[in-house]
Amino acid sequence: MKGLISKAIKAAYLGGLEILDVYESDFAVETKDDNSPLTLADKKAHLKIVELLGKDLPILSEEGKSIDFEERSGWDRFWMVDPLDGTKEFVKRNGEFTVNIALIESGKSIGGVIYVPVKKDLYFGAEGLGSFKVSNFDGASYLWDELSGKAERLPKRTDLENYRAVGSRSHMSSETEEFFEELKKEHGAIEIVSMGSSLKICLVAEGSANVYPRFAPTMEWDTAAGHAIAKGAGKNIMDHMTKEEMRYNKKSLLNNWFIVN
Repeated sequence: MKGLISKAIKAAYLGGLEILDVYESDFAVETKDDNSPLTLADKKAHLKIVELLGKDLPILSEEGKSIDFEERSGWDRFWMVDPLDGTKEFVKRNGEFTVNIALIESGKSIGGVIYVPVKKDLYFGAEGLGSFKVSNFDGASYLWDELSGKAERLPKRTDLENYRAVGSRSHMSSETEEFFEELKKEHGAIEIVSMGSSLKICLVAEGSANVYPRFAPTMEWDTAAGHAIAKGAGKNIMDHMTKEEMRYNKKSLLNNWFIVN
């Protein structure tokens, strides 16, 4: 497990460098079928990650998602990748976008890496091994034992003065607003923290927020890496429909609504 996550850390970091190469230039924005922005950075990061990880295990990536369920349903263990999570944040140039790589086994996320290229923050974790954050990650080493030895173990804090809930900066549904109103009744005044991409899950994992409800569409690769990191920090992502832990590699790759806490 440590060896696989170490490889994923290297792939996330080098994929992040490919993204920065575009981010720091006058990039052109294309359009996906759903009219969300797609940049050259998506493709460059995807290719770099596939180059580094594709020899070990199958890869299911947002940029290579057209794999038939009949084929991927036979995968017991594979990488689930979002080479650039937070495309809208990328286009807005606010730095709140990430590279997400998860290790999926038998429908569960058992390991995850999230790298924030602009801020150089690295989150990683695995089932039974805990989760960690490295600030100002420079790629000098990708080895689990070396990095975990100098990293901050998650959660970093549990002493929040006020109850904090995470909301999306780009997406806020009426159901989420209603959920926040119920939290106010239960906890009094609450703080609502806005953040882009999978960083919303990281806020709960590191103890900077208590809960993140998502009552709006997401895809499996949006949550898989953060899910493993949350679990390593003693948290979880619960499917709001089934009331059980979120599952992956379903026939439909669309997530149900969920709550991270």
